[in-house]
Amino acid sequence: QVQLVESGGGLAQPGGSLRLSCEASGFTFSRYAMSWYRQPPGKERELVADIRSVGGGSNYADSVKGRFTISRDNAKNTLYLQMSSLKPEDTAVYYCHARPVGGGTTYWGQGTQVTVSS
Repeated sequence: QVQLVESGGGLAQPGGSLRLSCEASGFTFSRYAMSWYRQPPGKERELVADIRSVGGGSNYADSVKGRFTISRDNAKNTLYLQMSSLKPEDTAVYYCHARPVGGGTTYWGQGTQVTVSS
């Protein structure tokens, strides 16, 4: 049974920071590229950042470059998103996503709410 469980969301003020975690189980985590997506209220889901299965290579949406950092700990089967200098437009449900490098079935977490407001 594949599970991706996000945590760390909540309320932050503009300029603040949050760290999201995604704990994975039920599959070989180290063989999957991992991503964070988000869905702001009233908008479509969008890619925030992704990271390769090994080697640490990553990519970011232009809107979060310089503010967010994606990382993973394959020994702990955990994906992270460090978010700094938060803006109200970062408000969204954030989802963890797993994709096998060679192609195939992908998986989604249930999401965690991030709200940035004063």
